[in-house]
Amino acid sequence: MILISHRGNINGKIPERENTPQYIQEALDQGYHVEVDVYSTEVSGFYLGHDKPDHLVSSTWLKINSIWCHAKTFNALEGLVAQGIHCFYHHADKYTLTSKGYIWAFPGQLGGKNTIAVHPDQLTETEYLECSGLCSDYVSKYKHLEDQK
Repeated sequence: MILISHRGNINGKIPERENTPQYIQEALDQGYHVEVDVYSTEVSGFYLGHDKPDHLVSSTWLKINSIWCHAKTFNALEGLVAQGIHCFYHHADKYTLTSKGYIWAFPGQLGGKNTIAVHPDQLTETEYLECSGLCSDYVSKYKHLEDQK
């Protein structure tokens, strides 16, 4: 089971730390994958941030295998794909496909073998155990599932 920290959160939301490079690195260092929100500008490169580009990061750092980039704009999606960085774009779609072939499910949507359940607390354990991974602000509570699948 792939365990994905939502914006760096492991034990609940900490909005002031979300999508900051240090917070993301802390989650990575604890062995979690991390979903990050990414913006891009043609001039400066890639930025982390939820509502706007806040923290400049390198494409090399974004290529870390455990980072899942949620492109927040078309420019970010285009740039991430061009760099071969694992990414996806969605707004309110029930499902979207990541560039590595995973199905990213909107919160509360059911999934299957190749699906990432986002905010799995909206599903039953039987439902989210069918998935390949989970993305949550409380990902630590699913740590016991890490060795499954």
